[in-house]
Amino acid sequence: MRKQVISALVVTIVVVALASWIVFFPKSFQSLTGRDVSTHLGLDLQGGSQIFLRPADPNEADLTAKLENAAGVIERRVNGLGVSESVVQVVNGDSIVVELPGVKDPAAASEALKGAGNLEFIDPQGQYLPEGTEVCTTATPRYPITVQLPSSITGTSGVTTTDSLSNTNPLSPTSNLTTTTPTTPTERPCDTPYTTIARGTDLDTSQVALTTDQAGRPAVFFRFQTNSDSANQIASFTSQNVGRPMSIVVDNRVISSPQVNGSLPGEGIITMGSTGTTVAEQNSQAQALQNQLKYGALPVTLIEDSNRSISATLGNDSIEASKVAGAVGLIAVMLFMLMYYRLPGLIANIALLIYTVLSFAVYNLVPVTLTLPGIAGFILSISLAVDANVLIFARIKEELHRGRSLERAVEDGFNHAWPSIRDSNASTLITSFILYVLGNGLGVSIIQGFALTLALGIIISLFTAITVSRMLLRLTIDLGVSNARWFGVNPEEDAAEVAALSSEQA
Repeated sequence: MRKQVISALVVTIVVVALASWIVFFPKSFQSLTGRDVSTHLGLDLQGGSQIFLRPADPNEADLTAKLENAAGVIERRVNGLGVSESVVQVVNGDSIVVELPGVKDPAAASEALKGAGNLEFIDPQGQYLPEGTEVCTTATPRYPITVQLPSSITGTSGVTTTDSLSNTNPLSPTSNLTTTTPTTPTERPCDTPYTTIARGTDLDTSQVALTTDQAGRPAVFFRFQTNSDSANQIASFTSQNVGRPMSIVVDNRVISSPQVNGSLPGEGIITMGSTGTTVAEQNSQAQALQNQLKYGALPVTLIEDSNRSISATLGNDSIEASKVAGAVGLIAVMLFMLMYYRLPGLIANIALLIYTVLSFAVYNLVPVTLTLPGIAGFILSISLAVDANVLIFARIKEELHRGRSLERAVEDGFNHAWPSIRDSNASTLITSFILYVLGNGLGVSIIQGFALTLALGIIISLFTAITVSRMLLRLTIDLGVSNARWFGVNPEEDAAEVAALSSEQA
C-alpha cells in the first residue's frame, strides 16, 4: 500500500474523529477545552427580539460615523448582558438594527440599548433633588428628549429614550410578530443648567463593576482615572461641601442625591432604586448602568423606531421542516450516486457523510449562527458537494472506456476534472462573497447566513471530494479491486463497440 494513501487515511480518520467529537459530544469537548461548541441558532429559529433604532436628530453632523461608533458601543453592551450571537448593524447610514436571539430579560436589554450612558456629578445648589428628576447641566445643556406618538395615533403614551434607569415593560413574547409605531422626538430648551462637577468620560472602565451598598442594595462601583480632571474636581468639591448634597446624574436624570460626608478619593458607588422598587428591578437597573458606564457612552442620542418579537414556535417548525428537507435531499443524492456509479458512488456517499459531519463541526467551532436561510445554504451545498465527484467519476469512466488501466484511469480522471472543479467552485465562492458583503452593507443578516454556510460548504466539499474520495479510490485499488464493472464499465461491450466501429470504417 502506498505511503501517501496511508498518510491521507490517517489524516482523514483523525479529522473525522475530531469532528464527530465536536458534533456528537459537545459537552465533553467543552469540559476538556473550555470552548463552547454547541449549535448556535439565529433569531428566526430560537425566537428573540429585533429592535430598530434611529438618531433623535437626523441632521446631526457626521451622522454615519457616529452611528458606526454607536453600533460598536451597543454591541459591547449587549454582549455584556450575556446575549450570544446578537447582531448589531448600521442600515443605510441612518439607523441601527439590533437582533437579540433568545433574550431572557428583554427589559434589561432595552435599558442597555436606549441609554446614552452619560454620567455626571452636579452641584444641586443645596437641594436634595428627587430620584428621576430631569435636569440640564453645563456639560449637556438639554433636558432628556421625550418621544411622542404622532397625533393620529391614540391609546398609548409616549416613551423617553434617555430614561436609562426607569422600569420598562418587557418585550412582548407573543407567538406572532408585533411592531411598535414610529415616534417623533421633542426637546425642551435649557434655561438654568446645573453646574457639572465631573463627567464619566474620565472613568476607569476596567474598574466599573456591580456591587452592593451597606444595606445590601444593588449598586455600581466606579473609579476615575488617577490624576484625571474629574477625579481632582470631585475631590475638591466634596472637600469644600461637607454636609451638602451632590447629585449623580445619568442621561440628564438624577439617580441619587447623597450627602457629602467627606472628600471622595476619586471612587465610589451608585446605589440603585428606592422605596417601592423590587430587588429584581434594582438588579436590572444596576446591570443596565454598569453596562453603559463600562462600555462607553453613545456618541449620538438614539430613539427606538420600532421593535418586534419573534416566537420560538416558528423556529421549531422551521427546524423540523429543514431536517426533513435535508434528510430527503441527502438520501436522494446518495441513492442516485450508488445506482449510477456503483463503487465510486458508494465512495462518494461515504465522502458525503464525512462532509456533513465536518460541516456541522465547523459551524459549531467557528461558530456559525444557523438561520433558516443558512440551513437552506447547507442543503444546497449537499448537491454541490457531490458535483465534484460526478465530474471526477465521469472522467474516470471515459478513461476506462478508452482502455486505460483502472489505476491510470483514476489518476487521469482526477487530473482532468480538477480545472472544471476549480473554476466552478471559485465562481460560486465569489458569488457567496458578494452576497455576504451586500448582506452586511444592507443589514440583511439572513443573506449573510446563506452566503456563509454556502461558502464553507464549498471549501469543505473540496477537501472531501479531492482528498477523501481520491484516497478511498486509491485504497480500493491497493486492496485488489480491479474489475472495471465495479465502476459502471463493461469491457466486453466496449470491445464490441470498438470492433463494430472498425468494421464500419473498413
